[in-house]
Amino acid sequence: MRIAITGASGHVGSTLVRELNHQKHSLKLLIHQDKKGLEGIDYIPLRGNILDSGAVHELCKDVDVVIHLAARIAISKEHRDLVYKTNVEGTRNVVHACLDNKVPRLVHFSSIHAFEPYPLNEELDESRALVTGKDGSYDQSKADGLRLVQEHVRTSGLNAVILSPTAIIGPHDYRLSFLGQALELIYKGSLPMLVPGGYDWVDVRDVVRAAVNAIEMGRKGENYLLPGSYMTLKELSLLVQEITPHKTPKVIVPTALARLGLPFISLYAWMRSKDPLYTHESLTILKECNPRISHQKASGELNYTPRPLKETLVDTYEWQKEVWKLK
Repeated sequence: MRIAITGASGHVGSTLVRELNHQKHSLKLLIHQDKKGLEGIDYIPLRGNILDSGAVHELCKDVDVVIHLAARIAISKEHRDLVYKTNVEGTRNVVHACLDNKVPRLVHFSSIHAFEPYPLNEELDESRALVTGKDGSYDQSKADGLRLVQEHVRTSGLNAVILSPTAIIGPHDYRLSFLGQALELIYKGSLPMLVPGGYDWVDVRDVVRAAVNAIEMGRKGENYLLPGSYMTLKELSLLVQEITPHKTPKVIVPTALARLGLPFISLYAWMRSKDPLYTHESLTILKECNPRISHQKASGELNYTPRPLKETLVDTYEWQKEVWKLK
């Protein structure tokens, strides 16, 4: 097939293009800033970004499938306007380009953050309400982007499938994402502290397999949650210690105390030219993550099977040792 992809040089993108290249599909990639992670891949490059409607229209010409991965992720209040514009208006450009070019199938990537997490003691599946009333937030941008796609499925005949993964980790993280940085710090035992709460962690390779299957197996207009395993930060740190030569963090600081220390954490990150991993937003995310996210629908319709988290961590650290020279 002829497949066009936005966000191809990101974590999911660089993993996905390898799989599609292996399957001998013809790839057309929208390249925004860099091509790191795309070495050795056979593809047709197109310069631009999803806010450039002309470039997006050109990307979607003469293809069988469009996979829309490009998005801005935020765990702080910085660049909120750009986050919303990218995740909503950029998605609108992709949707319109697919309709104008009569693209047979769009696979749109949303996020678990598009869904209301509460109540935390009840299973979260695709019937859960989408986020409302969080204007300017990353969560709201992903919810509104998802709504936009669903609206055009209903009103314009758009043939789209939506995927909503949780916290993605794994190999081929060439830009070293926020989560990749966190795993590196835990591995080295240099994360200053742990905080209460946790997250649902999913292997990038399992997400990619679901995306490939969604091209032909996904039902028009349907949304599929792609979770892996829920684990608190303390549990994650203990699991990392099982597979690494280092002692990992154990001390848990109450969330309220962690919030008081955020200015110092931000200053330390700034001195290292890094983004802070603990922010008001990231502490809230850890507190509000629903531990009971269902993948029953994706398993039944996309043959989705998340692998054990320990396997993901072993493979991630082996890859980081090879590429990022992790010691």
